[in-house]
Amino acid sequence: MRPLHLLLCLLLLTGVHAQNTATQRELLQFSGVVVTGDSLDPVPFTSILIKGSYRGTVSDVYGYFSFVAEEGDTLQFAAVGFKRGSFVIPSDLPDNKYSMIHQLYPDTIMLGEHQVSPWPSKEQFADAFLNLELKEDDYLRAMRNLSPAQMIQHMEDMPPDAAGSYQSLAMLNQTQLYQQGGMPTINLMNPIAWAQFLQAWRSGAYKKKK
Repeated sequence: MRPLHLLLCLLLLTGVHAQNTATQRELLQFSGVVVTGDSLDPVPFTSILIKGSYRGTVSDVYGYFSFVAEEGDTLQFAAVGFKRGSFVIPSDLPDNKYSMIHQLYPDTIMLGEHQVSPWPSKEQFADAFLNLELKEDDYLRAMRNLSPAQMIQHMEDMPPDAAGSYQSLAMLNQTQLYQQGGMPTINLMNPIAWAQFLQAWRSGAYKKKK
């Protein structure tokens, strides 16, 4: 009886091993490029998922992808703005790698018109428009601060910068070198000196202080 039991167990194990070998599918390296169906441009960031599982990958910016799959797997392709696609990996491939070019076609989605209005009715809009009191905004304040009178006042109050100070000093040194060894120039015929004199006279700089 014992040899018969051993023979039955051996036959049972052999059958189970043969069944597992028959149902086991071959792994392969599946690669490809996802392109548009009309212009063959690459479709970046396309989701490639094996149907019935959580395994898959995402194509890069050039539409290229590569991952490990099994023969007979159904692949689902999905990208924003394109119709979904699918592909079944063939069985009995001569090699353990497979490459393809998959095309996706644009999917046009028409959205319904939606009007946005802040007022419930035209009558309320007319009433709010007629009774509107505009307050001073940032634009008006900026235009007032940038008026010519304000800019001139700011320019007069600002001290000279390094370039202006150097230019004034260079002009003063040039004048001193020009007058060196002689008499100073008389400014009676200098229009700039006359303009400065008239400006000072109008401002009351020569009035006697009480």
